Amino acid sequence: MTQEVQSCRFIWKRGIWKWFKRVSGIVFLFFFMAACSQPTPTAEPTQQPTLTPTTSQPTATSVPLAAKVNDEEITLAEFQAELARYQMAFGTELATEAQDNVMNDLVDKVLLAQAAREAGYTVDEGMVEERLKELSTQMGGKTALEAWMSKYGYTAESFRRALQRELAATWMRNQILAQTPRQAEQVHARQILLYSAERAQAVYAELQGGKDFGQLAEQFDPITYGDLGWLARGILLDPQLEQVIFSLQPGQFSEVVQTPAGYHIVQVIERDPQRPLTAEAYRLIQKLNLQEWLAQRRAASQIQIFLNN
Repeated sequence: MTQEVQSCRFIWKRGIWKWFKRVSGIVFLFFFMAACSQPTPTAEPTQQPTLTPTTSQPTATSVPLAAKVNDEEITLAEFQAELARYQMAFGTELATEAQDNVMNDLVDKVLLAQAAREAGYTVDEGMVEERLKELSTQMGGKTALEAWMSKYGYTAESFRRALQRELAATWMRNQILAQTPRQAEQVHARQILLYSAERAQAVYAELQGGKDFGQLAEQFDPITYGDLGWLARGILLDPQLEQVIFSLQPGQFSEVVQTPAGYHIVQVIERDPQRPLTAEAYRLIQKLNLQEWLAQRRAASQIQIFLNN
């Protein structure tokens, strides 16, 4: 199999899956443990938000803080406990990366929970008790749940507090995800992907000279003929390539577009202004929308980090 064939489909935003798994509840491990499983980290790179640390100078009687999000405090003890749980799950990750991931997760959850309260959603004691009963049943009884809490460093109080925040954050997250439309403008495209600028320009010259795009695509990818399927905005790894694809009309092909994956020549086969999204594309766009929401919320919030790197 040629390198072109092997890499033809590697243009989707796969790294967003790892990021979303963390945003969706990776810090509070009991949501995974309640289902008798733990999350498995993926190998794709993911871009975490950058938080600028400041120096903490608590008074002699103050509780040491790790962060403050719109005047809501994240104590140093809470952060350290979450970091220990995270390291139990992922072990070998670099300490600085683990700290950044845990802090970003905590900040995101606080922002989501704050937005839930602003929207009028409150988590009362009855909801917490009901969830505790569900977790106890799923874990095999109260004793098993208490043993798990002890293993992962939870006290009864800290577990209830974490659960309360998680319930609010999950509700808000679901509201954001539910706003994603199930139809979107999409294009059906195919590509010729090469790994030499000279070769790509030679193929482009053949296309300009009247060579059939499909025949050339089959030559370089005899399995899928370079077919990328139906694509919606936001799911391609390279924004420049996406912009080029969506600028084309059916039958048109692009000039050579260079990305980290290689040299692309893309042709649009057909367009649909309102095509139903596949299940995979819908989930991915949901996650991208959540990422965008969090980025906007962070930009509009006052976030102070008091960790010394």
